[in-house]
Amino acid sequence: MSDARLRRVQKEIRDCAKDKTSNISIDMIDESPFHLIGAFPGPPDTPYEGGYYEIDIVIPDAYPFQPVKMKFITKVYHPNVSSASGAICLDILKDAWSPVLTLKSTLISLQSLLCEPVPNDPQDAEVAKHYLADRNSFNATAKHWAQAYAQAPAHKKKNEAGKAATDAELAGLSEENVVGFTDMGFSREQVISILKKLNYRGNNVNPQSYNAVLEELLK
Repeated sequence: MSDARLRRVQKEIRDCAKDKTSNISIDMIDESPFHLIGAFPGPPDTPYEGGYYEIDIVIPDAYPFQPVKMKFITKVYHPNVSSASGAICLDILKDAWSPVLTLKSTLISLQSLLCEPVPNDPQDAEVAKHYLADRNSFNATAKHWAQAYAQAPAHKKKNEAGKAATDAELAGLSEENVVGFTDMGFSREQVISILKKLNYRGNNVNPQSYNAVLEELLK
């Protein structure tokens, strides 16, 4: 089995290298064919456009009859990717895996996942809440992350050209809302943490949620 696994992985790496149209790359780590780095560009017309995303790939002993293990190395703001660990929620990496799938086709599926998030089956619940609560704010935050972590170029908008995203923007929060609580004497780090936790964004900004934030801050 190990010889068959080795031959298949080596062939997949060669085939991917020959394909100049997909923009998918697969490279070995420390000359190991069973620990790889995959990479692809962020899809156009998404908040991830212009970014470059690297994926850690581990080939299990029973490959291709067992799914590959993949996680994002590049930080990405997405409902189906953990903001902390890069873990991915995608069916083909679990029970929907098939031996006919390849490393390249799986990476293409990850690229497609950036186009079409599935917030109702999230890996990162806080990001999914943001996506559902305020799509424009979510897109802005995902763009900030693409610029901060995935080498995406900054968008030339007024007040943004050449300006790094703030910690509030990277958290998908309004600076005005953050300052409204820090001006009361609460620490910025604490305020951002609680506003993220309570999804204080978009239509969720109201007197009832304001009081809930205050209760959390005062604990």
